[in-house]
Amino acid sequence: MTVNYYLWLIPAAPLLGALVNGLLSYSYSKRERGPNEALVSFVGCVSPLFSFVVAAAVFLHLRGLDPSQQRLQQWLGHWIMAGTLQVDFSLWIDQLSMVMVLVVTGVGTIIHFYSIGYMRGDRGYARYFSYLNLFMFSMLTLVMGQNLPLLFVGWEGVGLCSYLLIGFWYRDIEKAAAGKKAFIVNRIGDFAFLLGMFLLFATTSRIGNPTLDVPMMRSMVEQHPDLFRPMATAACLLLFAGACGKSAQIPLYVWLPDAMAGPTPVSALIHAATMVTAGVYMVARMSFLYQLSPTAMAVVALVGAATAIFAASIGVCQRDIKKVLAYSTVSQLGYMFMGVGVGAYAAGIFHLTTHAFFKACLFLGAGSVIHGLGGEQDLLKMGGLRRSMKITALTFLVAGLAISGVPGLSGFFSKDEILWGAFNASVGPSWFPPLLWAIGFVTAGVTAFYVFRAVLLAFFGGQRLSPEAKAHAHESPAVMTVPLILLAAGSIVAGFLNVPAALGGSGAFHHFLEPVFSGASAHGAHAAGNGLGAADHGLERVFMVLSVLAGLAGILIAYLLYIRRPDTPARIAAKARGLYNLVFHKYYVDEAYERAVVRPGFALSDRVFFRIVDVGIIEGVVNGVGTTARLVGAAVRLVQTGVVRTYALFILIGFLYVLYRLLW
Repeated sequence: MTVNYYLWLIPAAPLLGALVNGLLSYSYSKRERGPNEALVSFVGCVSPLFSFVVAAAVFLHLRGLDPSQQRLQQWLGHWIMAGTLQVDFSLWIDQLSMVMVLVVTGVGTIIHFYSIGYMRGDRGYARYFSYLNLFMFSMLTLVMGQNLPLLFVGWEGVGLCSYLLIGFWYRDIEKAAAGKKAFIVNRIGDFAFLLGMFLLFATTSRIGNPTLDVPMMRSMVEQHPDLFRPMATAACLLLFAGACGKSAQIPLYVWLPDAMAGPTPVSALIHAATMVTAGVYMVARMSFLYQLSPTAMAVVALVGAATAIFAASIGVCQRDIKKVLAYSTVSQLGYMFMGVGVGAYAAGIFHLTTHAFFKACLFLGAGSVIHGLGGEQDLLKMGGLRRSMKITALTFLVAGLAISGVPGLSGFFSKDEILWGAFNASVGPSWFPPLLWAIGFVTAGVTAFYVFRAVLLAFFGGQRLSPEAKAHAHESPAVMTVPLILLAAGSIVAGFLNVPAALGGSGAFHHFLEPVFSGASAHGAHAAGNGLGAADHGLERVFMVLSVLAGLAGILIAYLLYIRRPDTPARIAAKARGLYNLVFHKYYVDEAYERAVVRPGFALSDRVFFRIVDVGIIEGVVNGVGTTARLVGAAVRLVQTGVVRTYALFILIGFLYVLYRLLW
């Protein structure tokens, strides 16, 4: 038996965990106390851990194969047989999906164990772990699905689970509304994704081999690029619209900051390693199609860059520690899309990998702070927590340094790869790559500033705690701090998976992914944009220094404003009140959507679809049929009197009529 036959175990384990804990939750739903938390924890945490162990075994097997043959497939059965369309339950592992599976199961397992301490004592403990396991199953289905419909099942599954987890405390109307918002906004993008799939199916049908199987489509595109090129832009943009919803890019990013309503481990799982990275993975998976459309790639890169700087600017003024990290996630996802948009697919996936470690560490660190302060989330009501929460403070600091691009930490390597790939790309006109680099460069400085603003406000300076929070302040238990240490360690070492040649490394991560992106600028700097070559290591080192200086400048400014002169930010906000309010209120985008989309949508639904279409037309037809039947019945009832003389009269009239017809 080969390792191929074990692929199904990777998604099956968390699915089994979801079913077991779901049944436990249901069986205890009407009891005063829930099921045994130790049993729930064991089922909920061992299932993703088992998936990770199997994934590691698959990875070792994959590495033992020739690079050109590092592909594993497992057919599980037929699914859709409709006309010329055949879709199978088939799992697919190559270098790209292997990276995603390891990230999802590895970081996801750590978050599961952290949840034991964070959710302890919650009445919905079993339900929480059931949802969390189901989320893992959906994400693994997404990245392992061999065809687009199976990928879409996982795509919709993570959307459903995000709704369940964000609105986990559904008795709170605001949290329930946040879950609905995430679900509805994602449906907008998913509709476009479906249209993109339909267009691809129609195109492959015209070629004579209708399919939505990804490897087969790649082969067809490589053999007949001219047949796919006319529709590539439309298909790629439709698929990217779906990615904008799932991965929170402009204009569909508005759901993700509100997703902070869920438990903090959920925020870490959604924002670090799973759902929001699905769009980046999809674009990288379909790179063979995006390479046919420079227009689509330019749109992906531009939207990513715009989202990166836009979300980073909002993070500068947020007071809620989780909201700061939420907008950081939106910004970093923009970085990833900028990378894949300029053809630096491996660089984008590498940043996705490093981001999983330091962003999960930041979110779980924020959860440790909230847990230690009894629910406090306002940065302006913290301060000096390094004394009472030493492990949390240290791990949060390490992750903050990593996302700021400090040399030697993971964010330095992955962020620099994207910036260098953007500057050295051949997407759009000659001025476009330098513009992307400039936006990324500024974003790097802003990112370092707002992240260290959170670090300094929470853990350094004088204490601003309320009496209740001060009395409650304590370090989290080991079940929460050990995951923080593991993620902080990952934030340090993950970058060394891909030390670039400019620093004497071999670019191992890029070489591992190269077969997936062959012909698609696997290193992101193969194109000779701006007359530069990828081997110009001297210039690349200059750009590294510049990006490092931008990050250090952001850290220094944050230190000066919030430690050395802590009264300065308030004076700046007072002098620039209009600008401050604009940024603090997130540029009033939600309010604009409320007026331009939500209210007109409600009005259209009420005045047209309800009053005219539903009540006037549909109910009118239904009620009209009923009224007609009632009138006919009333008329017939007039002759059905039950009086014999009346019936005799009708018989006489009928007889006379027949006699009349016979004689005349």
